Amino acid sequence: MTNRWVRLQAVAVSGSSAEGLMLAALPLLAVSITTDPREISLVNIAGQAPWLLLSLFAGVLIDRVRRTAMLAWAYAVQVGAALVLAAVASAGLLSLPVLLVVAFVVTSAQVLGDGASGALVPELVEPDRLAHANARLTVIDRGVVQFVVPPLTGFLVAVSAGAPAWLAAACALLALLLTRRIPSASVVAARTHPLRDLSAGLTHLVRTPLLRSITINVALGSFAASAGNSMFVLYATQILHVGSVGYGLLLACLAVGWVASSFVVQKIVDRLGYSWSMRWAQGLGAVAPLLLAVLPPWPPLIGVVLVFLTSTVLVWNVCSQSSRQRFTPAPLLGRVLTSHRALAWGLTPLGALTGGLVAAHWSLRGVWLVVAAIQAFSAVLVWFQLSPEAFRRTELATAEAAQA
Repeated sequence: MTNRWVRLQAVAVSGSSAEGLMLAALPLLAVSITTDPREISLVNIAGQAPWLLLSLFAGVLIDRVRRTAMLAWAYAVQVGAALVLAAVASAGLLSLPVLLVVAFVVTSAQVLGDGASGALVPELVEPDRLAHANARLTVIDRGVVQFVVPPLTGFLVAVSAGAPAWLAAACALLALLLTRRIPSASVVAARTHPLRDLSAGLTHLVRTPLLRSITINVALGSFAASAGNSMFVLYATQILHVGSVGYGLLLACLAVGWVASSFVVQKIVDRLGYSWSMRWAQGLGAVAPLLLAVLPPWPPLIGVVLVFLTSTVLVWNVCSQSSRQRFTPAPLLGRVLTSHRALAWGLTPLGALTGGLVAAHWSLRGVWLVVAAIQAFSAVLVWFQLSPEAFRRTELATAEAAQA
């Protein structure tokens, strides 16, 4: 592990703190304006739309511009969004349109930042340590930082509506300054048309059967997760009857799962291999939303289910990201990573809308039954598509392409 890798982790801590503060604050601020599930879902839709609208073009930029420069631009945009929300909230001028715009801009910065960070990882660590490195970044993003940030956000919102955004602006500014201390490989000036570059990344993703199958299953999972996440704040406040602090603590339970499984994910992958790790993770992950639908509304019990849920998700995410990094040529990596997100996460706005409609016309518990059904279907697909033989064929094809 190099000094550059250590510095990237420091950037991830500060940058994820900013993102965590903003993303945890937006639903709470939305609930202070309206409790209509359909309107609440709009905030989630706006926050997910950039993954569909901007990911492909972000990948072209990441492969054409020095990747640390893209990280810096992402955090600069995040600083601006946080300052706007902080000023508006502190002045008592919050409205649903303001939250929609801020949610869109914050996620737009996340599209650039996550893509650039993911493309940097193979530059900084050895191939056999990709699972460990991706687990570490995931824990920083979703685990250690979000373990502290969600409860803190609940306390900050209780003190002042603008407080989380002021702190987020400071964290994003720190990430911006730290990013400038990470040297990265220079990028050869591209002479091809941007649309041709975009097509090359999509083509590699779609024509590689293993990567295509992973993307299809992530799309199903992202749709289902978005339906549940968009209604989770109402599930917490109306079914579990917890306030803003309790909501933050439940989000922290999600982080506990990330942290707990991060210590064993490399061992799981080494022992079971990528195929069986992903099969078991997806299968067990389908059980958690069913439990959320049928268990009694006791917050500590629901917290345990959330820990279990994110433990399985971390194993899947690490194997998924590492597979794209292993089986993609370096010059294409930024475009392949963001193409995957555009295709896999592009359905998340529809998932959020579906969650709002199911909650409005059926029930909040019904949302989790729909999520469980989709995840169970995905688990069947994973079992047949992501076999050990599929991984062996992809490894062989990648090695042959590298030699050619």
